[in-house]
Amino acid sequence: MKKILLIEDEVSIAELQRDYLEISDFSVDIQHTGDAGLQQALQRNYHLIILDIMLPGLNGFEICKQIRAVKNIPIVLVSAKKEDIDKIRGLGLGADDYITKPFSPSELVARVKAHLARYERLSGSHPKSNTIYVHGISIDKSARRVHINGEVVPFTTKEFDTLVFFVMHPNQVLSKEQLYENIWGLESAADVSTVTVHIRKLREKIERNPAHPKFLETVWGAGYRFNV
Repeated sequence: MKKILLIEDEVSIAELQRDYLEISDFSVDIQHTGDAGLQQALQRNYHLIILDIMLPGLNGFEICKQIRAVKNIPIVLVSAKKEDIDKIRGLGLGADDYITKPFSPSELVARVKAHLARYERLSGSHPKSNTIYVHGISIDKSARRVHINGEVVPFTTKEFDTLVFFVMHPNQVLSKEQLYENIWGLESAADVSTVTVHIRKLREKIERNPAHPKFLETVWGAGYRFNV
């Protein structure tokens, strides 16, 4: 049974989300404050964390940052804030998804399942082909570890998944919609800010000059292409 930590200060919302997740065979722990949520996230092992942004004590942005520094598991941010700047900030700190309130509990369950399924698929063990080498980049799919020019470079869950998807589809133009559906696992129109943020973060890590990318190229009006 997959274990999920839900950090949400509104008790009724937390209990409703927990009920829907437990019906889908997830084990759910709840914390209602930022400080307690962070402590539990760091001390125990979870498969995924659902994190509200507005919390008593530490806010969700700070919690996300501290969790991501030591754990490579899916993090789903939840907020009543609809501004793109908040979404971009959360994704930039390493969150894998951002859901705006109000939303249906069934949508949350669908997103949780999609993130876990893709995390398992992309981190599965493939003894004969679990390491990819390209442009001085070594990608160990089993260990979910990336070396660039011999040095280990930390990648968030979705940054890693995005990089692997690109290198597995070299020289192909991939639209934002394709990236969103295959990496985030949701059959809907691509969340442009989500994809754009992750492309920018990838370029900062793999390109010599992110402003003028050589490997991860923008094909205007079509999408992106990973040149090999």
